[in-house]
Amino acid sequence: MNNKQLNETSKFLSYILRHEPQAIGLQLDTEGWADINALITGAAQEGRILDQALIQAVVNSSDKKRFTLSDDGLRIRAAQGHSAPEVNLQHIEKEPPESLYHGTATRFLESILQQGLIAGSRHHVHLSQETQTAMAVGQRYGKPVVLEIKSLQMHQQGFKFFQAENSVWLTEAVPIDFISIKS
Repeated sequence: MNNKQLNETSKFLSYILRHEPQAIGLQLDTEGWADINALITGAAQEGRILDQALIQAVVNSSDKKRFTLSDDGLRIRAAQGHSAPEVNLQHIEKEPPESLYHGTATRFLESILQQGLIAGSRHHVHLSQETQTAMAVGQRYGKPVVLEIKSLQMHQQGFKFFQAENSVWLTEAVPIDFISIKS
């Protein structure tokens, strides 16, 4: 397996397991789990060849731990980032650190400074504990900028924070009062 194959498969799995399981006739449960055999069968009907070894390699090689395999190895899910309406992951609420960070592109700044951070099509706004991670996320969308979020202050005012299995912090929205430009 080469890096290109792993990368393309990771993107495919992200698309299917986060957003469009029905594109290959796949059904996710409310916790986002998909049967791996059904995933392999559905992908094959769309001309994409997957097998257990390739899926395992993608899960193991993901530096961001995007996917989780069930303990029995029969199911897979995306750790977070879902827009599929049937998925409602029950993350455990946690007290966040004083600050968290959100990476975005400078072209989105005007909108963010008017309305704050909103989840959009996803279920949550994604935040990280490290500015480097936020910068890397922002670079995917254009010229990056890192926003500092006063997360502990938000939490103290009643906003809920959750942490996904891959350490990404999640919240429903971030009002403008809690956002400052870091970089």
